[in-house]
Amino acid sequence: MKNLSKFQIIVLGVFVLFIALGVAAFATFKGSSSKSTLPAITVWGTFPQSTFENYVAKINLTLASQLSINYIEKDKATFSQEFVAALARGTGPDAILIPADMLLPHLDKITPIPYTALPERTFMDTYVQEGEVYLGQNGIYAIPFAVDPLVMYWNRDIFSSVGLATYPKYWEDFTAINKKITTVDQNSNIGRSALAMGDFSNVVNARELLGSLMLESGNPVTYGVGNNIQSAFSKDPSVVPAVQFFTQAVDPTGTNYSWNRGMQDSKTDFLSETLATYFGFASELKDIQAKNPNLNFDVAPLPQFHNSATKALYGKLYGLSIVRTSPNQNAVYQIFSLLTSAANIGTLSQSMYLPSVRRDIIASGSTDPYITVFNQQALLAKTWFDADPTVSSSIFGNMVDAVTSGAKSVRDAVAGANDQYNAALKQAVQ
Repeated sequence: MKNLSKFQIIVLGVFVLFIALGVAAFATFKGSSSKSTLPAITVWGTFPQSTFENYVAKINLTLASQLSINYIEKDKATFSQEFVAALARGTGPDAILIPADMLLPHLDKITPIPYTALPERTFMDTYVQEGEVYLGQNGIYAIPFAVDPLVMYWNRDIFSSVGLATYPKYWEDFTAINKKITTVDQNSNIGRSALAMGDFSNVVNARELLGSLMLESGNPVTYGVGNNIQSAFSKDPSVVPAVQFFTQAVDPTGTNYSWNRGMQDSKTDFLSETLATYFGFASELKDIQAKNPNLNFDVAPLPQFHNSATKALYGKLYGLSIVRTSPNQNAVYQIFSLLTSAANIGTLSQSMYLPSVRRDIIASGSTDPYITVFNQQALLAKTWFDADPTVSSSIFGNMVDAVTSGAKSVRDAVAGANDQYNAALKQAVQ
């Protein structure tokens, strides 16, 4: 305690004061009601403001008493700093809406929803499996709100031009595909590429893609509960083959050479029709269609390793959390119940053209060819509690650079990244 700054003491004092208030509020938690008038609340988040406000407006059309939610979108790069500063001033929001991999540093600033209010079994039966990252020892850290899974976009014309009738279902298939699609001149310059991997400088979504390979290999990236989150790199050696596969694409002497640092970024090359596959989020579909209306492409599930025991991929999961300092915690919970009810949240999925976080809505099926794929991916999606996505991206990128430059073996690079990641995770929860 003697090393705490005056600022930290103030923040700690505020949290302690509201712990008792939070317990009292949850003792009388009630479900949502469309008839009772709920107080106005403020929500901060990195979720798109216009999408959120339009969604609330649609819900209000069905309610006798209108929801009053002041949603403020924040830059993800400065969210944490602004949030902590606002809490210290006593001007923080009632709730936050951020991705699960941004939540770890703020677990001490939110009030978990007790299992007496929302039973764990009910939660698991209601939401996609990825949502279980929010299940803590003493309650639920957040209510799943939206999920955006990673998918594979593939150029149908390129595949057809080399006699390939369909997309790859397994990563191992790319060895044969690469021989047919990738073109390389005598100076190792790539004219057309089968896939983009192996470099964090120009592979869009590199962190999420490498994370997906780790998850597919059986490595959870991080593990633990609450403030005891640790890097899983040293826990399970399966991370090594994932890194090996990711980095082999930039080895000019290897059979899977298909990418290098001198190329444009992967999304630009896909739009320019010089890259056959692009690993992007489901939410990127409309942007790809708009930027190249003539691009003949389709959407497919993210490939898996052939010998993987379970299928997995990264999904960006947004969740609603109750801020510990809010004086309206019971009302916030009731509003969350309305925002995430089966009757309402289907509208959000439709407006965003994304899969739902609710199992019952996914189970109802879809005739839309893209949503069908997105729904499949949402059921397989996973995430992890992270120190900060920007920090982990830097650590992962340095690990990859150490391998591709020849500075370290894969095992040594993974071991070094494990130590750096653990230090970052420890700092995030201090």
